[in-house]
Amino acid sequence: MSDWVEACAAGDIDEEDVMRFDHAGRTFAIYRSPDDEYFATDGLCTHEKVHLADGLVMDDIIECPKHNGRFNYKTGDARGAPVCVN
Repeated sequence: MSDWVEACAAGDIDEEDVMRFDHAGRTFAIYRSPDDEYFATDGLCTHEKVHLADGLVMDDIIECPKHNGRFNYKTGDARGAPVCVN
């Protein structure tokens, strides 16, 4: 049995963009990089639990729409205040 879950078709996400995906009571953010690679992270910002899919994607960074905290969506590293939790 496979543990994979189909979230969307590859063409559903524009290059350098993000979309929200809810599954099993959790929210995820799915990204398509400028290099045409796909990544998934927790869908909520660690600062105030805002949906990251409403944020702005720039290269490999997602910027939270509420307070402009930034994460590298490829590594999970916090990249700008007010977020400080990876």
